[in-house]
Parts: sequence; structure tokens; C-alpha cells
Amino acid sequence: MDIAIPNYNYGRFLHECIASVYRQDIEDIRILIIDNASTDDSVAIARDLAARDPRIELCLRPENLGQHASFNTAVDWAQSDYFVILCSDDFLPDGALGRAVAALDRHPEAHLAFGDTLFLEDGSTPPPGDRATLPADDRVWSGESFLRASCERGRNLIGGPMAVVRTSAQKRAGHFRRDLPHTDDMEMWLRFAAMGAVVEINHVQSIVRIHGSNQSAVVSNVHHWNVASEAAFEAFFSDFGRSLPQARNLLALARRSLSDRAYWCAVSHVLRGEPGVWDLARYAVKLRPTSAVFPPLGYAWRKASLWQRMTTMLSGRIRFHAQQTDP
Repeated sequence: MDIAIPNYNYGRFLHECIASVYRQDIEDIRILIIDNASTDDSVAIARDLAARDPRIELCLRPENLGQHASFNTAVDWAQSDYFVILCSDDFLPDGALGRAVAALDRHPEAHLAFGDTLFLEDGSTPPPGDRATLPADDRVWSGESFLRASCERGRNLIGGPMAVVRTSAQKRAGHFRRDLPHTDDMEMWLRFAAMGAVVEINHVQSIVRIHGSNQSAVVSNVHHWNVASEAAFEAFFSDFGRSLPQARNLLALARRSLSDRAYWCAVSHVLRGEPGVWDLARYAVKLRPTSAVFPPLGYAWRKASLWQRMTTMLSGRIRFHAQQTDP
């Protein structure tokens, strides 16, 4: 298996990231650390790690070319049967790679395996590892069902950035898009679904460390995530997925879902007295003009918990108003 580890100024995390790779149930591995001209001690740490282990290769850039250059260098470098990109500030639960390879071996029609993601505050201790390989009860999504569910939910179905893929499929899928700084992985997973099935493993398969420098920390609210997700759908259906039989209908479904979510988030913001209402409302109407007149009740009915939250918030607002006006 080939494991690429992009890095920029995360030298303090490199040892733990590499250690998590060593704890996997995979014997034949190659590791490529791609450093993007870090200004901390990353390069010294990477060189020390490589000097201790001939399986570690280095790509040390003299200038920062951005994360997509690192991802795409990794795609070009990969040559084993299986391939994964693991960000240097994240790490793997014990047994994650073994579980993914076993799942893909059980399901030769699938090109990608993913599982749950554990988001861990920096400095927190991860739960004890589990090397167990699960029995064959994984969920296999057909490519069509994965694409439809992604559009119906208007979001990335893979909760974290890590998935194990067949290298041959990655080569066909090609490079990550530079014009999608926050949803490049989401668009890539849609490409994999366009090529075949996807396996979902009922287990935590990646651990994402939460800290102030996370790439996702730049996108901090629903409106910005909606815009980023829309960009991924538009990019996919205008390029790699444009020849799919249901491309137009699926893109319309994604737009409707994003609009509906923005609409009800705007309502929620009104009830909570939070800012950003007009950004959400304008976005909802832009994608689905009829929402200016007809509330998207179908989305609300499908989200049973939405009514409960709305009722709770509305009751709280009424009680607060009554307390403020009570003589």
C-alpha cells in the first residue's frame, strides 16, 4: 500500500502520524512525506524519519505550491494496489488500513472504502485502538445510490478526508481540482462513485485532530459550506460526471437540497437571533426561486428533528418575550 502524507508546518504532528501508520496490519507499505516548504522543524523531522526507515521517501519542496500540488504529486507517485492520502495532522486508528483492504478484497466491484471519522480536540487522548477486522457486514453503495444520496443530502457523505482507494481507479479519476479549496475531496469521491461501487465500513477509520490551523476551520458557517458544496457539485457535473444518464436531474436535486437547507437554517437563525440570515435567504432563493413564495416543507418533513428544534427554539423565544414584557 502507498501512503502519502502532505505536510506544511505540522512537524509537531509528524511522529504521531507516522506511528499510526506503523501500527496498521499492513506489511508492504511505502510512505511519501510531501513537505510544502515548511518554516518549522518539519523538514528536519522528515529527514530523521526517512533516515531510520527506507520505506519512507521524501518530497521536500523549496517553495509552497499549495495543498493540491501535494495531493496530485501523491496521485502521480502511487503505484501499489491501494493508495491513501493521510494529512500529517491526522492519524489512523489501529487496524484501519487492514479493514479497508479486507473490505475492498471482499467487494471487487468497489473502488473506494471509507468509515466513520473521529474528531479529536488537539491534546486529547484517543480511545484505545481496535485491530479487529469486521465480518462481512459492510454497506456497499452502488455508484448510482452514492451519487443520489450525496445530492439528496447536499453534502459530502464521507465525513473525513481519508479514504482508501484502488490506485488504478485513482489514476482514472485523475488529479484533485485546484479550484475547490474546501471540497476537493468531496468532488473526488463523486468521481469514484461515477466509476463504480463504494464500501462503507462500520468502524472509525480516521481520526481528525481539531486545532486552529485546520483547513476546514477557514470555512466556519453553514452558508460558506453550502457555497463550497455547490461548487463541488457544479464542477463534477460539468466535467467528470457530465455524461451520466441522470446528470441534469442529480445536479437539480443537489441544488434543491442546498437551497432547502439554507432556507431552514435562515429560519433557525431568525429564531435564535443569530447573524447571517440574509446570506442564507438570498442563497436559498438563488438556487430555488420558488422558495421566496412557497416554503420547502418537504425538506422539513424529511427532517423530523428539524420540527423539534424549531418548536423548542420558538417556545424559548416566546417565553423570553413574555418575561421581558411582564409588568
